[in-house]
Amino acid sequence: MKILMVNKFLYPRGGSESYMLYLAQHLRKIGHEVEYFGMYDENNTVGNSLGLYTQNMDFHSKGIGRFLYPFKIIYSFEARKKIMQVIDDFKPDIVHMNNINFQLTPSIIYGIKKKGIPLVQTVHDYQMICPNHLLYNFDKNIPCEKCVGGLHINCIKNKCIHGSRVKSIIGVIEAKFYSLLKTYKKVDLFVCPSNFLENKLLSARKYYKGKTKTIHNFIDKEKFLNTDRKEDSYIVFVGRLSKEKGIEHIAETAKLLPEYTFVVAGSGPDEDMLKDIPNITLAGFVTGDKLTKLMGNAKVLLLPSVCYENCPLSILEAHSLGVPVVTMNSGGMAELVKDGVTGTLVNEPTPQEIALKLKETIENEDYYNTLIENCKNEKDSILSVETYADILIKEYEKLARR
Repeated sequence: MKILMVNKFLYPRGGSESYMLYLAQHLRKIGHEVEYFGMYDENNTVGNSLGLYTQNMDFHSKGIGRFLYPFKIIYSFEARKKIMQVIDDFKPDIVHMNNINFQLTPSIIYGIKKKGIPLVQTVHDYQMICPNHLLYNFDKNIPCEKCVGGLHINCIKNKCIHGSRVKSIIGVIEAKFYSLLKTYKKVDLFVCPSNFLENKLLSARKYYKGKTKTIHNFIDKEKFLNTDRKEDSYIVFVGRLSKEKGIEHIAETAKLLPEYTFVVAGSGPDEDMLKDIPNITLAGFVTGDKLTKLMGNAKVLLLPSVCYENCPLSILEAHSLGVPVVTMNSGGMAELVKDGVTGTLVNEPTPQEIALKLKETIENEDYYNTLIENCKNEKDSILSVETYADILIKEYEKLARR
């Protein structure tokens, strides 16, 4: 098949880029043709035959062009025109969208459907039902679903986008615009990484019914084939160091458990919250074999996110390494961790409850050893890119036949 992969960034940057690039690499490996469409950037590692991309938009720029950004990030005539040109040249059987908002905009959906091409979108976050994409109130540090039913005024009241009233207004205009036009109704299939996200979509809009499919994320299973687990006594966290990820909870939990060492891998705007706490070691941004070793040797993985995580790769990777997980009983986190089987779920999002669950997990030796054995058995049920691609190609073929 000929597949056009679409994402605003075309280089390794975050979760959606890693997903798209690794999946596309495998699709090409097994004989499919793949090209890409997104925003121009000197860091781009993939592209299309025509060399057509949207103009780079640097939101930190001070040039005069920045004054046009509020219009461009709502509807991009440039992106719509250029993706149609790429489609005419490449003639794909399927277009597979990922993250498109702001730099590409949903305007490209009209260009794709005008050409009559089946359209798949992997939904990496909650952007179709929440202007700040997270279902999270930054000011109150709590999950928030007030915009799900279309009451987007709450986003403006709470300045949910980067703490800015102006940015929040623009985000609400974009959300309202495409909601009124029912633009996403034109998408043929939404791939949801969690049942939780799929159910949120279905509860928000009737026209998503029959167009969603949950496929949990895949991991590079080969990375974990020959790893020797040498269990150490530390508790590990891997992720962005920001409030919605529960960084405040980690800081307070560590203070409640001075007898345990916490190793935190990652970087982010709220890193200072974790400094000067004696039993917290900041490992910085870690990748590759070093990260695998850091996770694999941990006593448990702690993921205390306040926001509704979708399908965290860190949980899948921890289970592949035989490491139990302590996480919140919410969102996609609760979907991946079987309470009392492969980890422990925390019902109350407080440092006291997290500390209690960590102690229960680690200090009950029989319980802890059972978790480890169950995690080892869980390996086979975690999707590899090969299995994931097989499932996806069947969906592509259904749409192409239709």
